Amino acid sequence: MSYAYLFKYIIIGDTAVGKSCLLLQFTDQRFQPVYDLTIGVEFGARMVNIGDKQIKLQVWDTAGQESFRSITRSYYRGAAGALLVYDVTRRDTFNHLASWLQDARQHASPNMVITLVGNKCDLDARREVKQEEAEAFARENNLLFLETSAKTGVNVEQAFATTARAIYERLQLGLLDINNDANGIKLGPQQLSTRQSGSYGPVGSDSGGNLRRRCC
Repeated sequence: MSYAYLFKYIIIGDTAVGKSCLLLQFTDQRFQPVYDLTIGVEFGARMVNIGDKQIKLQVWDTAGQESFRSITRSYYRGAAGALLVYDVTRRDTFNHLASWLQDARQHASPNMVITLVGNKCDLDARREVKQEEAEAFARENNLLFLETSAKTGVNVEQAFATTARAIYERLQLGLLDINNDANGIKLGPQQLSTRQSGSYGPVGSDSGGNLRRRCC
């Protein structure tokens, strides 16, 4: 299927926060109830519509264990967006966000859009991290924020699409150099065809900005 742009994503966060389940729900609209430990890095892709443009998201799902952090760091470069995921039922995964964020900002492009994702919001009775705490962390660190449920699908597509809108808006404003591979953006067949026909111009965009949504 033809598309205008390709955006590369990386999903990061502690082990067992639901990173692989989020990707599976996004790409296949299904939930994997049996937890399989990610070894190294896994991959998925899907198209999304942003404004009148078709955009392909190429998503790298990384392992959360400390022993794989060096592998994860090698995938930061060349990523346009990142989902930084914690588990709302496990406070330790929230406490470790600062370390993950430091890693991302040290090894990734300074232009990378990062969305904070509080997963497993369907388990509200077991919640250990208040939404207000996460909103404050997102504000302090200039992150987008949503709570999601990989199990029910709540806000999963929005997490990926919101990140794409923010990237797309920066691209429209001329803040991202599409010729710099470190920015994680490539022209797709649609846009290449437009350029070759001589009618290439600024792209349109839906509004980006901080989006904070309650889960259920």
